[in-house]
Amino acid sequence: MEVTREMIAHVAGLARLNLTHEEIEKFTPQLKEVIEAFSQLAAENTTGVKPSFHPIELKNALREDSVKECISQEQALRNAKHKKDGYFKGPKAV
Repeated sequence: MEVTREMIAHVAGLARLNLTHEEIEKFTPQLKEVIEAFSQLAAENTTGVKPSFHPIELKNALREDSVKECISQEQALRNAKHKKDGYFKGPKAV
């Protein structure tokens, strides 16, 4: 695929980018390199290769959800300075 200044200007227009003449000159060889790299990748034989959607296998890092004994309301409120009617007391929200 040939990369031209007109192509860069067209793509920039589609992306709603206002590129200067100097920026177009700068990006033309860079885009050529990127397209050549992808062309090399496209030429490789990938028959029978599983797709890799994530480089590291993801595992469930959460523990099993199991019922356990929890603390009582008195124990939860034991060290609270501000409590009222068995609940934590917080600042008034308006």
